[in-house]
Amino acid sequence: MRRRTLADQSATRRKQTKLKVQLKLAISRLRMVQQRDEQLGKTQRRAMAQLLEAGKVDSATIRVENIIRSDITSELHELLELYCELLLARAGLLEAPTCDPGLEEAVKSIIYAAPKTEIKELVVVRNLLADKFGKGFALEAVENSDGKVSEKVVRKLSVEPPRAELVQGYLEEIAKAYGVDWPKRATPPPPEFEDDGIDDDDDDENPSGGQAQRALEEPLAAEAEPKPAGTPAKRLARGPTSPITVTPPKMTTDNVHPKVTLGSVELKPSKKMEDAARKRNEPEGSVPDISDLEKRFAALKKR
Repeated sequence: MRRRTLADQSATRRKQTKLKVQLKLAISRLRMVQQRDEQLGKTQRRAMAQLLEAGKVDSATIRVENIIRSDITSELHELLELYCELLLARAGLLEAPTCDPGLEEAVKSIIYAAPKTEIKELVVVRNLLADKFGKGFALEAVENSDGKVSEKVVRKLSVEPPRAELVQGYLEEIAKAYGVDWPKRATPPPPEFEDDGIDDDDDDENPSGGQAQRALEEPLAAEAEPKPAGTPAKRLARGPTSPITVTPPKMTTDNVHPKVTLGSVELKPSKKMEDAARKRNEPEGSVPDISDLEKRFAALKKR
């Protein structure tokens, strides 16, 4: 009896070790497949942008569905990778004869999704989990009779065609990423200038236009302080840079137009940030606006 107990414990330890090894292999394989699909996705997106630029919208609309399906598969692989990492981190809980409630979603999602993927290591993990927790447990996971399989996993394994708004959103984001003007935006008409009836001979009494700019620029040039040695001029013009950088969220099939948010509030650049960005985009040597010169001149007077 004691020998049988020791043999059972030894077999359990071997299965546990094998499960850990297969989980690690499955995680590595899932990451490799995601990297491969990401590279292929970049090539496909570039091709879609070229079709949109050439005006072949119908062809791009049909072909973009392959990109959407590939992204859905990559998102599924990412979910399964997270579940494998969870099981590996909590491997001690898998030693129990019954599945821990905190791991039930991860275990059943892997059993449900593994046969529908191309990851052989994940299929091995599925078989080990099904063997450990029994056929009844595995059948519940395959049929999702108790609803414990992740809703995201079930949705990403569905074979329904992508929604029309999802296809449109993908085309818009691809066009924006590659600088393609699509959908075509109407060009605003040039502003019309009317004669204000002012005689050009009165420039000496009422300076305007170029004379007003020169009059405002002269005190600015006189009172401007010299730049410290070794300080780049561009850095001074842009002002102090923030040590904090925010990376926009990645586009997914659930969030086609990603935005940077803090909780439920969307983060938008302030007016100062927009002005600084606008000044950076201005070509060097451009004539400043009259209103900008007046503000700078007023600020210098207050000093």
